[in-house]
Amino acid sequence: MNNNIVITGANRGIGLALVEAFKKQGDNVYALCRADSPKLTAVDVNVTTGVDVSTEQGIKRMEVALKHVSIDVLICNAGILRNEQLSQLNIDTIREQFEVNALAPLRVVNCLLSNMNKNSKVAMITSRMGSMADNCSGGFYGYRMSKAALNAAAVSLANDISDHGISLGIYHPGYVQTDMVNQGGDISADLAAQRITQLINQLHLAESGKFRHANGDNLPW
Repeated sequence: MNNNIVITGANRGIGLALVEAFKKQGDNVYALCRADSPKLTAVDVNVTTGVDVSTEQGIKRMEVALKHVSIDVLICNAGILRNEQLSQLNIDTIREQFEVNALAPLRVVNCLLSNMNKNSKVAMITSRMGSMADNCSGGFYGYRMSKAALNAAAVSLANDISDHGISLGIYHPGYVQTDMVNQGGDISADLAAQRITQLINQLHLAESGKFRHANGDNLPW
């Protein structure tokens, strides 16, 4: 049976690799993004552009596009990275990251909850940079804070949606070679996507709300 997979931030990087991985599985993929890309078009999936999940207009556009879609897996992948240091603190970029990385995924799930059924799954693509126990280098204030906030929201969501039979995974993809880090990662987006896809396939209610590395390791909060 083919599943309906919805992925935000799907036009490049990990999002695009997830589109390709689920398409290869034979699933029906609904790719949401602000703007299309030639690589995404080539995958031949359902693409909705103009979806900036940090805006009311983008959320509404997503809602309309998926109005009649029964969602089996929702992957909140859209995110941004800025680099604030204590000597160059930028409150505007910190606030921007909260909007995209923390608030937007919560809004997306809330908006699409009625499209999901018992045994549906939600995946939050987060980062171990949101872990306070793992922070030994400082800096990156907006990214760390917004991902920590996402993790907190995801645990609350996991508790709230469990009554609906919906499970939720919280996944750090690894240090991935994407434009976000100027291709400086140590694993490919394809490998990260393969690992995350496998974790999502295996996800069930007993595992809901756990913070996991894409390699399967449990991560500290």
